[in-house]
Amino acid sequence: LVLDPEQLNFLWVTEFPLFEFDEEGGIGSTHHPFTAPIPEHEQALSQHWQDASQLSEIRGQHYDLVVNGVELGGGSIRIHRADMQEHVLENVLKIPLEQFSHLLKGLRSGCPPHGGIALGFDRLMAVLCGASTLKDVIAFPKSTNGRDLMTGAPARVDDRDLETYHLSLRTSTK
Repeated sequence: LVLDPEQLNFLWVTEFPLFEFDEEGGIGSTHHPFTAPIPEHEQALSQHWQDASQLSEIRGQHYDLVVNGVELGGGSIRIHRADMQEHVLENVLKIPLEQFSHLLKGLRSGCPPHGGIALGFDRLMAVLCGASTLKDVIAFPKSTNGRDLMTGAPARVDDRDLETYHLSLRTSTK
């Protein structure tokens, strides 16, 4: 495949599987546990959740935006009904509801359909500039071991810097 560097070819990737399965037969979310199924698959999710072959056919409302083969970002439409979110967490994914009681309370209060997307502006700039690596378009790129070569971060903070910003360190008692 040869791409014309002067042409931008955008593509939306949609209808990913909602769930994935590990070697031990465990079930996980392919995007996150709050992604809604496509409307045509809501009934299958509620009726066939114990059948792995049926679950593997359920598609989610998550998406990626790709340009010239580079993923620029991704997102999803979230589950906005408490009953469906409880079902996915408790029955399908076996996640204790207590961890998300605040979310479920909010959903029970009435929540409109909603979603989001996270775009990588740095990735778009790399494509537009023809850069071979993101480091070419990031103001303060990190080294392969996560260090900022301009500031030396991460590093210990000395007492003078802590005083300047009215900060103090305390040790954890845990």
